[in-house]
Amino acid sequence: MQTRFDIIVVGAGMAGASLAARLGGKASVLVIEAEEHPGYHATGRSAAFWTESYGGPRVQPLTAASGAELRALGVLAPRSALTLGRTGEQADVERFARVYGDLGVEVHVLDRAGIAARVPGLRGGWASGVLEPSTCDIDVATLHQHYLAAARREGVEIRCRAGLRRATRSAQGWLLALADGTEVTCDVLANAAGAWADPVARLAGARPLGIAPYRRTVAQLAVGRPVPGDLPLVLDVGETFYFKPEHGRLWLSPHDETPSVACDAAPEEIDVALAIDRLENVVDWPVERVEHRWAGLRSFAPDRLPVYGFDPADPAFFWFAGQGGFGIQTAPAAAVLGAALLLGEKGGDVDPAPYVPDRFVTV
Repeated sequence: MQTRFDIIVVGAGMAGASLAARLGGKASVLVIEAEEHPGYHATGRSAAFWTESYGGPRVQPLTAASGAELRALGVLAPRSALTLGRTGEQADVERFARVYGDLGVEVHVLDRAGIAARVPGLRGGWASGVLEPSTCDIDVATLHQHYLAAARREGVEIRCRAGLRRATRSAQGWLLALADGTEVTCDVLANAAGAWADPVARLAGARPLGIAPYRRTVAQLAVGRPVPGDLPLVLDVGETFYFKPEHGRLWLSPHDETPSVACDAAPEEIDVALAIDRLENVVDWPVERVEHRWAGLRSFAPDRLPVYGFDPADPAFFWFAGQGGFGIQTAPAAAVLGAALLLGEKGGDVDPAPYVPDRFVTV
């Protein structure tokens, strides 16, 4: 069994898998994963979609740059997104459309008739909205498996049940003790640990950046009327809910962000009830039953932008974390950018400057 590598990536979720796939063939790479299978946490619990307004205008370049690869891989299915505004929120709706329109996103401002035509049973009080025709659903499992398979084809080793237990830094590199009882060494340690990004940094003696996990809840509902298959992803400009159709059912979230420790997240009944209450204020669809509920952790840096780059205090510790809820839709461009930074190459068309960890250095 090989014990020496150029780069060891911590985490085999979408972030670690996509990064490893880009590094494979250019460096010897090991991916270590604490769970029995890759993608157990955030990746495996995502109700993912590709929409350029999600994550904010400073994340949009990563989303836009990822679209071509996602389409080429066949993991996108047309959906469209409709961001609703209540009476009195017209200025917010127009501002939303202007911000993303200025970035080149196709957006259409709709009046009450326009949104009601796309959301059957829309209740009163909803006056306008912004339609994004380019929004798509993402087949997350297929995308994740693509990156894992691509990494393996390029010689990347992936070890599960091998969480990081100890990291010792010396002039010769890193010595890592893993949960499977083995020890491995490498030149560079890449932190793609999601909700565990700051704990991994502490193990490695790096200063945590304040990457905090937040719980997000999703419920699958059976409702007392047919759910249109062409229903858009429906959100609101105040970010208090979203819902979308899924095989005749409805996936619904209260758009919650509840602070959490890094853990195996579980849904809370109060969050499911809150989601249903918010849905009932949008449409007159009777909820017959909750068929399934789950929760995952979305991890944000203090400024809510991802963190890609070498630690300012240790050129052998690399951050690839803080992807929030947009890590799936930005995975292709982020991986290109991250691999280029790790290897000292030019990568893609996205400017890395907004995402480097140096931004957290205080003078």
